Amino acid sequence: MGKPTLTNDDNQWKLVCEYPFDSSIKRMSVVAHNAITGEKVLFLKGATERVVPCCTGRQDGEQVSSMSTDDLQEYLDPQIQEMARDGLRVLSIAYRYLTPDEESLDMNKTDREEVEVNMTFLGLVGIYDPPRPESLPSVMECYRAGIQVTMLTGDHPETAAAIARQVGILQDEDDEDIDGKSGEHQAISLGPLVMTAREFDRLSDEEIDALPELPHVIARCSPDTKVKMIEAMHRRNGIVAMTGDGVNDSPSLKFADVGIAMGLTGSDVAKQASEIILTDDNFATIVRAIREGRRVFSNIQRFCCVLVSGNVAELVCLIIGLAFRDKFGETVFPLSPVAILVNNLLTGTPPAMALGIEKAWPTIMDEPPRSPSSGLFTWEVQGDIIFYGFGMGLLSISNFWLVMNGFGDGNMGEECNRGYSESCDLVFRARGTVFATLTLAILLHAYNCRRIRGPMWNWHMIKRVHENRFLFGGVICGTILCLLCMYVPGLNTAVLKMKGISWEWGIVLITLLVFLILSELYKFAKRKLYKPMSVATEAQGRLQRIWTENTLASSTGGLSK
Repeated sequence: MGKPTLTNDDNQWKLVCEYPFDSSIKRMSVVAHNAITGEKVLFLKGATERVVPCCTGRQDGEQVSSMSTDDLQEYLDPQIQEMARDGLRVLSIAYRYLTPDEESLDMNKTDREEVEVNMTFLGLVGIYDPPRPESLPSVMECYRAGIQVTMLTGDHPETAAAIARQVGILQDEDDEDIDGKSGEHQAISLGPLVMTAREFDRLSDEEIDALPELPHVIARCSPDTKVKMIEAMHRRNGIVAMTGDGVNDSPSLKFADVGIAMGLTGSDVAKQASEIILTDDNFATIVRAIREGRRVFSNIQRFCCVLVSGNVAELVCLIIGLAFRDKFGETVFPLSPVAILVNNLLTGTPPAMALGIEKAWPTIMDEPPRSPSSGLFTWEVQGDIIFYGFGMGLLSISNFWLVMNGFGDGNMGEECNRGYSESCDLVFRARGTVFATLTLAILLHAYNCRRIRGPMWNWHMIKRVHENRFLFGGVICGTILCLLCMYVPGLNTAVLKMKGISWEWGIVLITLLVFLILSELYKFAKRKLYKPMSVATEAQGRLQRIWTENTLASSTGGLSK
């Protein structure tokens, strides 16, 4: 039975006073009145190392045996460690009857330190709160992405270590048995990756910075310890996301780069101090958010690459096209202004928007975190824009020259920028060739941008060309509209200042094939010559090796513990 049942009108106990839980002393107590005997009883619960100093004896059947604090702690330690190794959260329970003088006092105005003394130790309570089934895969996914997961908890050190092993925060090589105790019987020597708050707080900033690796687990944590850990991570240039639900978590939530409060169990203070509220209180949701964030960032890069490189291609084509002049010295544009706008409409918005909703590639979590100084337009993205933009622009304007001078007589006609005439027939056909080349090249280039470095035009990827239905539909629709613009009478010659083509399609198709080959050669060179897009640090590489080892272990019959 719980407190609401024991203290209702049908039972003998009535709640008189409550001293709430305080994270600094890690215990709470209540004063209850026994309606039958008229006595008032103080009940105390909390962390064992905080309850035992309040006790002067222990309950032994019907008798109370007097024991010193040291003897009682020594008597309890083996049982506590045994329970904690099983992942149980251990609470200690104590009680005492108030004296007649104390019963006359207003307990709500009495200092708890004066009341929580001379207690009788009752026993230990082990609470099993199993980790969620998705916790271990989520932690492993973080390791795969090069993200370190650290557990800061108020639990007993052995309990914290047991739970950390269950969820994968500690690996086999990290396990350390408790081999020492402090003067107050609190076990603190747990190895470099598992500490108690008392041990961690005793270290200076210089000593913490000298550690090869920050602890992965800190037990019996206080709010100040959490802030100190975040400061240590910041000094190592880490980006820290902190989760919490209680009022005591608000300082660390505010101090972290990203504060994440629990939406179901979190306090209002924690929610106000955080940047993100986790509506389902599930760690796996954070991992999914990381994956989604990486997908969005990659898609924005793809969006910018296809959009800007397409504009660069048009710019290169038009600027070089200024060199073509008729017999009167007037420039003959390779594309009319309206044709440029139509080309932008067909090649800009649909493919770029489709790339914006591209699904995450299976390897997206294999990349370690990007540097905070790495922006959207990296050197590689800028290089892609220049290569693809100049490549498409030069190939398009080359086709204009081929039709005019390579296979034609070079006659630029008269006033071909204003309208169609018999003398402008060759110019209009050359413009149709440029329009088809540029439009189709940019549409196909959208597929290039699906993978920044990976091959896109091998048989394996060609079979997956329809995966992004919006991109596939955008390319098909763009191609159909391109053909309509070229062959609809009146629209082609009067509005777009170009003409449908026939044998010139051979030039267009060969040019597109050359562009795709050049694209694949360029990506091949990047894979060979460029360093990886994100270089893992030594620590991130270790985390990824942990994920690999656990993945291999699970595939052969079970996860390593």
